[in-house]
Amino acid sequence: MDFSLDETQQEIARLAADVLGKESDTPWKALGEAGLLSLAVPERLGGDGLGVLETAAVLTEVGRRAVDVPALATLALGVLPIARYGTPQQQEELLPLVTEQHAVFTAALSEPSSPLPAEPGTTARREGAGVVVSGVKINVPHAAAAQRILVSATLEGVPVVVVVDPAGEGVSTSDHRVEFDCAAGEVLGEPHAGDTASGELPARDAALGIRRFALAGACAVADGVLAGALDLTVKHVGTRHQFGKPLSTFQAAACQVADVYIASRTLHLATLTACWNLDDTDLDTAAYWLAAEALPAVHTCHHLHGGLGLDITYPMHRYYGMAKELTRFVGGVEHRLGAIDVH
Repeated sequence: MDFSLDETQQEIARLAADVLGKESDTPWKALGEAGLLSLAVPERLGGDGLGVLETAAVLTEVGRRAVDVPALATLALGVLPIARYGTPQQQEELLPLVTEQHAVFTAALSEPSSPLPAEPGTTARREGAGVVVSGVKINVPHAAAAQRILVSATLEGVPVVVVVDPAGEGVSTSDHRVEFDCAAGEVLGEPHAGDTASGELPARDAALGIRRFALAGACAVADGVLAGALDLTVKHVGTRHQFGKPLSTFQAAACQVADVYIASRTLHLATLTACWNLDDTDLDTAAYWLAAEALPAVHTCHHLHGGLGLDITYPMHRYYGMAKELTRFVGGVEHRLGAIDVH
């Protein structure tokens, strides 16, 4: 099986690399102006109608440069599930916010002591024409900046995704924690009153789908993070001299770089496989490799940089921070290992 990126996906990656490689105070806006926020948006709404692999190509380049933009939150946790599961009316209302206004979306999936649960403890109940949501969510990326939050909740015994406006009543945001107290929203994929059109798939499938997009997106960013940290380290040990020789000529340094390379390539292949088919076993395998290997590998890169790696004006700290956040987002090593055991 050939999981290599096709010509379109490679071109998307090159464009994202070019946009993010330029000095800009507004890289998120620059991605939008380059059309990279609308890849998965249906063509009828001005997008390209593409999918997970194309989105993952952008996310990987974001990680490769450790740029602080809400790409994982908006593209993997917002645009992909809305484009896949939203009704035509929901797509028309929500997706132009991203493509035209470069708005930030995110998803609230994890709960205290329960990362990315299949059966959310957060509850939803019907009230009038919509639903209200109650519960606590953690590890919500870019929660404070989000204009819409996709919340996993249990409605009438069935896991669903509820789209909530965080500016409304009953929503309290603190860092990556969001509390919902009878917050009004609408079920993703469920038609409005009087609207017979539904989403591409039943609304109940959205809860499972968004978890898959979350894992695929996180792994794609981590793939870039590890590759970027490795590139930075290889350049450093190749040009930094000790005792009149480059650090790369010392066996201890070379072996550590080789270990990071193996971790990086394995995560890359696992991520491509998972994004290609969105199979739960492949996703869990890639997420486990992220949780188990990404942060230790970046730590090794830090070590090989010596004191320079701790300099805030040097980019290594950004890679370490992103690897740490992604590890926490997917639930950590023990949780990811347990998910593999279930399968």
